[in-house]
Amino acid sequence: MNQACAHENRCPRFVVVFRGRFSVSYAAVIEFRNISVRFGTQEVLGDVSFRVNKGERVGIVGPNGSGKSTLFRLILGEAFADSGEVSVEESPRIGHIRQHLKADSDEETLLEYALRGIPGLGEMEHEIHALEHSLEATRDESERARLLRRIGDVQTEFEHLGGYLIEARVKVSLGGLGFPIEAFDKPFKSFSGGWQMRAELSRVLASHPDLLLLDEPSNYLDLPAVEWLQRFLKGYDGTLILISHDRYLLRTLTSTTVEVDANTATRYNGNLDFYLRERDIRHANLLAAKANQDRRIEQLERFVDRFKATASKATQAQSRMKMIEKIEADAIKMPKRSLSAGVLRLAAAPHSGAEIIRIENVDFSYDGERNVLQDVNLSISRGEKVAIVGFNGMGKTTLLRIMAGTRQPTRGTYTLGHKVVPGYLSQEFAETIPTEVSVFECAKRCAPPGSTEKIIRAQLGAFGFSSDDIGKPSGVLSGGEKIRLAFLRLFLSPPNFMLLDEPTTHLDIEGRTTLEKAISKYDGTVCLVSHDIEFVRNTVTSIIEVSPAGVRRFPGGYDYYREKIAGENREPDAAPAASVRVPGPDGTTPTVSSKDMRRARAQERAKRQPGIGPLKEKVTKAEARIAELEAELEKLSGVLFNPTPDTDFAATNKRLRIVQDQLAAVTAEWESDAGKLDRLQKEQDAAQSALA
Repeated sequence: MNQACAHENRCPRFVVVFRGRFSVSYAAVIEFRNISVRFGTQEVLGDVSFRVNKGERVGIVGPNGSGKSTLFRLILGEAFADSGEVSVEESPRIGHIRQHLKADSDEETLLEYALRGIPGLGEMEHEIHALEHSLEATRDESERARLLRRIGDVQTEFEHLGGYLIEARVKVSLGGLGFPIEAFDKPFKSFSGGWQMRAELSRVLASHPDLLLLDEPSNYLDLPAVEWLQRFLKGYDGTLILISHDRYLLRTLTSTTVEVDANTATRYNGNLDFYLRERDIRHANLLAAKANQDRRIEQLERFVDRFKATASKATQAQSRMKMIEKIEADAIKMPKRSLSAGVLRLAAAPHSGAEIIRIENVDFSYDGERNVLQDVNLSISRGEKVAIVGFNGMGKTTLLRIMAGTRQPTRGTYTLGHKVVPGYLSQEFAETIPTEVSVFECAKRCAPPGSTEKIIRAQLGAFGFSSDDIGKPSGVLSGGEKIRLAFLRLFLSPPNFMLLDEPTTHLDIEGRTTLEKAISKYDGTVCLVSHDIEFVRNTVTSIIEVSPAGVRRFPGGYDYYREKIAGENREPDAAPAASVRVPGPDGTTPTVSSKDMRRARAQERAKRQPGIGPLKEKVTKAEARIAELEAELEKLSGVLFNPTPDTDFAATNKRLRIVQDQLAAVTAEWESDAGKLDRLQKEQDAAQSALA
């Protein structure tokens, strides 16, 4: 069977099963039957059986390297099973994020790239235009009838694939994932790898596939984009299979959980919390069964050792040996998570002054022209746990690096408090660990002068490394083991001010929970950047937001921050009258009433209103016109989708083309005006903030 046809287009519905390899069909139901996969001598999956039903929302969880992504590759035909069957029924369209992205040309824009999310859609549109041209050119009635039937068939398929609405959906998804309107016309190749992956995710979501396969979709997203993705997927009505370590997405989006671990897959008919409860019960039962099995083997081995040389008992000893072999062949496999969860005990923080760091009037620019950060004023006190949040590119990592001292501000000052010892863990911590040296040698290189082998071994033990582990090359460690080693290197000279940049990126659920508990118990000060909402929610007590409006501090956890942001649209005049002190032009601080402040803000609004008012009216009218055209487009599509004997295909097609052209023109005008309006409103907000 042609796999390109199977994966990219909607072929006729059928089911095909190939024993021992990929079975094509597609996905009202996906069924894995006794699947085994080996890579060389390593068994990745062994005798795996489970199914995904139509419309289910399934979370795939398990340790890194356990074979989760292999399941996707089997569905997509990118890998084949050594034995067993994979069947996928009903030929749905599959949406998945490709790992190797390529633009059609150097000039292909972000929007053009994203619009290619449904293969064959562009070809259909070209075919419709060609058929309409042929229809106008011919006078032969039988040929016209044939052309009209073909136009109807292609337009029906085009409408079914969402061709008339795809551009609007693409723009919505691009905006939700953090792309500004002005970025739509930039070359796709000009974006970094992370932003290109966002564009790929955008086109997959906008294509509205029947089956959506997402493998760690939050890896390239910041917190606002993760929240948008969660809201978008909440309304998705197809079959969703989500591989993720993100507990927020798993809790809110999935209703079934499949754990891939110890070469097998176990289905739990519940969400993440149900799975965690049932998994612990199952794990306790496995431990008890394993202990019984080990005791039985030990009893049999004692009998064999005692009587194997005794002639009268030789037959019985041989029988016991066969029993041992059978038990060992069917030995209970313990999950990897129970074998490698490890511990992370952070050393007590050395004493420091009450103020950890003060940042005053700081600007930062990479090119000397455009400031990434501007006029930042912050103070962090001893014992606080703070998260820096905001869209990617706003300067979160830059601010963290300034605090760590690895970047110097372009203007302004930052001052560390009395006896403050920063410890910085960058996003690239895994790359800073030399892969060729042993775990022990890696730790030794970062130990203070005079540290004995006994002290280093004790520290390694405190971070969960056994005597067998410390001889391993660092390059073979899992993500969780690498972050424990990175923290060990950090704490060989204990800091009291930890700065962590995306510390959960390489961690599975167990590793994130372990790190969460360690940070919660740590008595020092922590400032972190993370895209994991649950991790931020469970570790920090204060939020620093980096946005186009500047850097702001919120003295509460993540949920409090979200509540404050949601309530910022309230009318300022609702605030009670009070006196505030605002710096005057001569540097003094006269007393100004809040009534005066409201008057000043009103004057500022009035000054900018002549530009904002007409634009707002144009945008509103354009939105209303777009709604009208889309409604008419849907009505015309319905006529073509369900024709009657009286349907005039030629007239309907002609009107359809006119409406499409009008919609494109109005949408382009709306984009331009909406962009200008957004800029003016941001300028007004910034001016209002200066008066606040």
